[in-house]
Amino acid sequence: STVNRLTNPPVSLPLELISTSKCNEFAIFFYDKVQGIKNAIISTTQIPTLPPARHLELTHFTPVTDKTIEEIISGLSSCTCCLDELPTRFLKSVLTSLLPQLVQLVNISFETGAFPKALKTAVIKPLLKKSSLDPKVLNNYRPISNLPFLGKVLEKVIYQQLTYFLLSNNVFDTFQSGFRPHHSTETALIKVTNDIRMNTNAGKVSVLVLLDLSAAFDTVDHGILLHRLENWVGISGTALNWFKSYLEDRTYFVEIGNCVSDKIAMTCGVPQGSILGPLLFNLYMLPLGQLINSNNVSYHNYADDTQIYVSLTAGEHGPVDTLCHCIEQISLWMQNNFLQLNSDKTEIIVFGPQTQRQSVISHLESLALK
Repeated sequence: STVNRLTNPPVSLPLELISTSKCNEFAIFFYDKVQGIKNAIISTTQIPTLPPARHLELTHFTPVTDKTIEEIISGLSSCTCCLDELPTRFLKSVLTSLLPQLVQLVNISFETGAFPKALKTAVIKPLLKKSSLDPKVLNNYRPISNLPFLGKVLEKVIYQQLTYFLLSNNVFDTFQSGFRPHHSTETALIKVTNDIRMNTNAGKVSVLVLLDLSAAFDTVDHGILLHRLENWVGISGTALNWFKSYLEDRTYFVEIGNCVSDKIAMTCGVPQGSILGPLLFNLYMLPLGQLINSNNVSYHNYADDTQIYVSLTAGEHGPVDTLCHCIEQISLWMQNNFLQLNSDKTEIIVFGPQTQRQSVISHLESLALK
């Protein structure tokens, strides 16, 4: 029944392991995992990228009306987490009575450039990655984050206004398909496959490198992100203060059954399960496109998945050398921005006639890029 599902939510740990100490163990494990990745990244030579000239700035957010908040709340999922003072379905049912106060909350947040502290805490529930995995091994779990509903309402308003500004000022990377209106994994796939097919029809070989990042959303540096928002996007004033407030002083705790852990500070990363997180990550990655373009290498992104590729004619190796140099620069840029390339999951695919492919593969092997 519905009541039973709400009062006895499914747990992914054996009953004998559900305890406050186990919650604390998970909380520390998830924290250490992210910090371990970030601490292992050694910042080296800076790769210069120049922010484009911005003629317009986003200095503040526009106050909202009752209609806007009503539409946003009605459109959001009715999921509720333990951090909500009111169940979301109940809040929606009495929205007419609460609407003036909710609109006031949003507008005060905009005017002061402050995100309410009460909405900065996330509840994490460990989820076993596969049912066949050992439930006693912490590394077999992924953290699933839930955030307060009212925080999502605030985020949605900001998301709408920020997206409008980004589209109006052509800020988005042309070849970024992740979390953008009218873009998807399909648009990324169509672009890359079409380019490769055109090269094949022209008798050329294509070399495609699929780059993979480790926990990319979790290691985003807040200082660098704020610098991106100010210098690459054109956000300043109260609007920039709002994002600073949104990112700072965040915490999370782990909940398993009726047990919870102590709160732990979230010192890096974009909030998991948030509305703004994916969009902020896209903006964090803006200089990467400029870097790849400067190497005359084709690319396409879907959030943290980056595909770079070149084409070459028979006997030609220059584009492969350029590709290798580009990968070296990408690796350095990633390090400087606290992002870790996952070499184990990075793939190289060579497309074209077999004899030409073999020549290219041999050259790749001589460069230790295989």
